[in-house]
Amino acid sequence: MPGTDAVTRRTYGGRTAADRRAERRERLMEAGLQLFGTDGYANSSIEKLCTHAGVSTRNFYEEFHAREDLLIALHSRANEQSYHAVNAAFADATDAALGERFELAVRTFISNMASDPRWARLAYVEMYGVSDKVEKHRLAWRKRWWDFMVAEADRAVLRGEAEPRDFTMPALAVIASVNELVHHYSVNRGRITLDEVITEVVRFAVAAVTAE
Repeated sequence: MPGTDAVTRRTYGGRTAADRRAERRERLMEAGLQLFGTDGYANSSIEKLCTHAGVSTRNFYEEFHAREDLLIALHSRANEQSYHAVNAAFADATDAALGERFELAVRTFISNMASDPRWARLAYVEMYGVSDKVEKHRLAWRKRWWDFMVAEADRAVLRGEAEPRDFTMPALAVIASVNELVHHYSVNRGRITLDEVITEVVRFAVAAVTAE
């Protein structure tokens, strides 16, 4: 009697069932980005998401338990991509000064998170006030970036670029400023530039780490 693996390998029009399911999931991800990032999470029902993705509600529940799980999946994708991009950029800037590394990190992060206004709205507007589950997820990512910032500050101390101290509060302040300025940039395109935002964030970040 064929098992699950045999069913998964069965092909339809040259594609396996697993391939077709992965395509449906990606269509739901794209629908979530479009609707959450334009109409807003509260205005995007599962029915609307499924219609936009061209899938059934049964297909939706095969991938996600609820809308909030789709929102979390999208937020994770944006942050994972940004996190890996920043670390990849740092790999080529090991010996760079603090200001250069911060400029590189901020430019890479903002370019990933704000290049598409839908991502910026999803990450900095729609993630708030949804549920305890979504808030726990959001705070977990904030902690990850927080740790990243503290590690960079501690690295600056070892290089003699800053005095040793507890960088917990400064790191949180920098993260909050990045979040606010990315959102501000995303809703004011044409009135402010990406370089202006990056300059302000880097200035604040360097001052937060090097101030006595």
